[in-house]
Amino acid sequence: MKITFREIQLLLVRLSIALLAYPVCKILFFIFNHHYFSDVSFMDFLAILFFGLRFDLSALVLMNLPFVLLHILPFGFTRKRGYQIMLKTVFLIVNGIAILADGVDMEYYKYTLKRTTADFFDLFGLGSDMSNMLPKYARDFWYIILIVIVLIIILSWLYNKTNRLLEKFPPDKLSLMRVASWLVLNVAFVGLMIIAFRGGLQLRPIMPINASAYVPAKNIPLIINTPFSIIKSYGLEELEEEKYFTDSELKSIYNPIRSTANGKPQTVNCNVFIIILESFSKEYTSLGKRKSYTPFLDSLMKESLVFDNAFANGKKSIEGIPAVLSGIPSLMNESFITSTYCSNQFNSLPNTLRGKGYTSAFFHGGINGTMGFDAFCGSAGFDKYYGKFEYNNDADYDGEWGIWDEPFFQYAEKKTNEIKKPFFVTFFSLSSHHPYHVPERLKDQFGGGEHPILKSVEYTDYSLRRFFESASKEKWFDSTLFVITADHTGPSNDEFYSNNTGSFEIPILFYKHNSTLKGVDHKTTQHMDILPTILSYLHYDKPVFSFGNNDFDSTASRFAVNYINDVYQLFQDDYLLQFDGNKSIALFNYATDSLLQTNLLGKEEERQKKMETQLKAIIQTYRHDMIHNKMTAKSE
Repeated sequence: MKITFREIQLLLVRLSIALLAYPVCKILFFIFNHHYFSDVSFMDFLAILFFGLRFDLSALVLMNLPFVLLHILPFGFTRKRGYQIMLKTVFLIVNGIAILADGVDMEYYKYTLKRTTADFFDLFGLGSDMSNMLPKYARDFWYIILIVIVLIIILSWLYNKTNRLLEKFPPDKLSLMRVASWLVLNVAFVGLMIIAFRGGLQLRPIMPINASAYVPAKNIPLIINTPFSIIKSYGLEELEEEKYFTDSELKSIYNPIRSTANGKPQTVNCNVFIIILESFSKEYTSLGKRKSYTPFLDSLMKESLVFDNAFANGKKSIEGIPAVLSGIPSLMNESFITSTYCSNQFNSLPNTLRGKGYTSAFFHGGINGTMGFDAFCGSAGFDKYYGKFEYNNDADYDGEWGIWDEPFFQYAEKKTNEIKKPFFVTFFSLSSHHPYHVPERLKDQFGGGEHPILKSVEYTDYSLRRFFESASKEKWFDSTLFVITADHTGPSNDEFYSNNTGSFEIPILFYKHNSTLKGVDHKTTQHMDILPTILSYLHYDKPVFSFGNNDFDSTASRFAVNYINDVYQLFQDDYLLQFDGNKSIALFNYATDSLLQTNLLGKEEERQKKMETQLKAIIQTYRHDMIHNKMTAKSE
């Protein structure tokens, strides 16, 4: 019995060494991303480290399962030097992986504003971009690799200190008492490990959303850890039905089958050209009320209908494209493109307009296959996909992602001349993406700002100007509706544009030469409103399926919805409601409380109840229609 106690004591000491890495990584994560959590005081952070141990223990147990199983074997050979070296190697590998995952998010968090989830690994199967970019990221963020190596070395040094406990073990003799004591104590120990992994004795194991019991939703990434986030998000694309309302109640609150017809004949000669600008936050433009880095886009807004309270439905390109083109938000931990629901039938602008004689094309200068865009475009009904392969000129390759924006914009303009009219074209830029390079010949033309992305934003804005200069000379220009937006927001050093409101704010504008589409619309809108709004402008005369609303319909409920860190967010009338799937956890007036410091939950009950009802209806509809493949007007 005595020797088994000592073995468990040794194991606990070694696991405690591994556990130390988790709060250390959180401290470093906090330092690297401090301005995203500027309201967190020193005492708040100490509390976060304490309550975060619940999530740290959960990740620790699963990550160290191979080490634990090898450690508790009751045989004499386990004390031999060769076995102990192997045991230490396993310990350093599994915990080194955990440290590396946390290390990656010290910088990657700035781009997603959430801990990395399991869908990150799907990117390796969606073209070769991620594999190609890893060496570049390693060079740019070499200090993260250095931190990871130093932490692993410290773990190794501390682990070596535990060998002194091993040397004090008495000789091991296999006996009935030895087997019985080993069995009893290790069954009890494994039981405690299961409780630690579950996060307690509650009915269901803890998930990232459980962190909202200790911190506001925006601080959830600070209290959990990346290994926990990845482990808990693995396989979560299988949605479960929610039954907040009966079917009849649901349809009276929210119905995605809607008409965009307004009694006018179809605008058969109007082309549509959507331009999606990589990482173009509202903050970078004149709409952001900060210094603008988009002089041309700002000038175009003066001749456009601008939505200045617009929100992205996701934080990644792979989430933004389905939202813009198909009105599908990412209200789950995986993007629609990589989820098990990607084979669902769904409405999209190209397949809807095909029935009205439109020819469609998608332009993206990235390596073909990147993010699965070409596969998505195929299922969305695009007739043509133009990528780096079709461009076929590596002289304009940026060496990282694909073709520079300026030449690829010009390429798209020339190819559009060849497309049969009327057309539906989508162009997705790429140069304003890490590592934020600009062509060598133009490097001195753009001043940039305090963040590296700003110089590449200026370059893309310049490329957009050059595109419009060329396109304005074409016959199809005057009969084309241009819709310009961003796929998601980019990194920010500003407190407002780093929180759960500002980090989703993007520009959306509609421009048509010599048209009445002018002015500023202050009501809430979002990516997934673009589909029904375009169809309304074209006087499309059939019912459509859309999770979003027609922004030209004055009777429509104007809102925006997104999902981050396992929290649903509904924006409406300058208010933000945060909901964890069971209950509302926060309500903010972001117009008067831009830093989201005053939680109004329980103080404006009528508004809270109204917004919660609408959000529940959206969630129930979204889950039901995803699960049952009812994402077209025909499926009703």
